[in-house]
Amino acid sequence: MTEIDHYVVAGNPVAHSQSPFIHAMFAQATGQTLRYGRLLCPIDAEGGFAREIRAFAASRGGGNGDFDRTSADAEIGPARGCNVTVPFKFEAYQLGVRHTERALLAQAANVLRFDAPGAGGWLADNTDGAGLVRDIEHNAGLRLAGRRVLLIGAGGAAAGTLGPLIAARPAAVVLCNRTPDKADALLAGHAAWAITHGVALSVAPIQQPGTGFDVVVNASASSLQASAPPVPPGVLREGTLALDMMYGAAAQPFITWAESHGAMGRDGLGMLVEQAAEAFLVWRGVRPDTTAVLEKLQQRLAAAANGTAASTSR
Repeated sequence: MTEIDHYVVAGNPVAHSQSPFIHAMFAQATGQTLRYGRLLCPIDAEGGFAREIRAFAASRGGGNGDFDRTSADAEIGPARGCNVTVPFKFEAYQLGVRHTERALLAQAANVLRFDAPGAGGWLADNTDGAGLVRDIEHNAGLRLAGRRVLLIGAGGAAAGTLGPLIAARPAAVVLCNRTPDKADALLAGHAAWAITHGVALSVAPIQQPGTGFDVVVNASASSLQASAPPVPPGVLREGTLALDMMYGAAAQPFITWAESHGAMGRDGLGMLVEQAAEAFLVWRGVRPDTTAVLEKLQQRLAAAANGTAASTSR
C-alpha cells in the first residue's frame, strides 16, 4: 500500500475551515498526493493544543475529513505538518525547534513542518504576512510601497503580518489596539526591522489612530464578535482599501462599514488562499498557482451563502 502524507488545520473553531478544500485543489493542480483534514484543539491552560498536535504528528493516518486516530477507513501514512489558526499561533511557535525569519519576527507561527530530529526537528513558519501582501498587491492590484497603512489589532494575526507589511516598504504603518500594551510590544519587536526598511512605525490610540489611510487592515477580534469596527470612520478616505482578515459572513459588517464611508471593502479570502499556497511551498517544495483556486472558492462560498454561514477560521 502506498503511504499518503497527512496534514491538518488545527484551531478552535475549525469545523468549517476551507483549508481542506484549498489544499485538495493545490494537490490536484501540482500532481501531489496527500490527505488534509481538520483538528479541533481544546482551549485550556493545560497544554491541550500541544498535546493534540504531538498526537497527530505521531499518528499514522487520518479519517476522510477530520483527523481521527480511530477511523476505520483511515489511509496509512505519516503526518507531515499542520496549519494553525486562531487562537493557537503563539503556542504553535513554541512547538518549533527551528524557526524561519518571519516566524522569529512575529513570535507566532501558522505553519508547522514535522521534520525528523535528524533533519533539524520541527520547523515553525508564518505565512500570514506573505499571504496578505500577495493578496493586496497581486489580487487587489495595489502596491504598498509609499502608502500609509493602519493595522488594527495586536494578536497573533497582526504579529504574523506586520513583518512582511513592513518589508513591502510602505511610507508608514500605524498600529492600534484596544490594549495599548500589546501594540507597544508589537512595535518594540519590529522597530529595528522598520528602520532597516525605511518605514515609519508607530502606535496610536485606537480612538484616534489618524485619518485618511491608504490601506486599513482589520486584524482584531471585532469581526469574530460581530461587533462594530473599533476605529472611527475618519481612518478611511475615498478609495481606501479596507481589508478584514476574516471572510464570508464574519467580514461583512466591516466591509459594509468601510464601503459606507467610500472605501473599497475586501475580505480575507484572498489572503487565506495566498498564505495556504505559501504553506504548501514550505511542505511540498512547490508554490501552486492561486488564481483558479480563489475563483472556485469564491463560487463555493457564494453558493453556500443562503445556507450555512461561511467559515471564519483558516
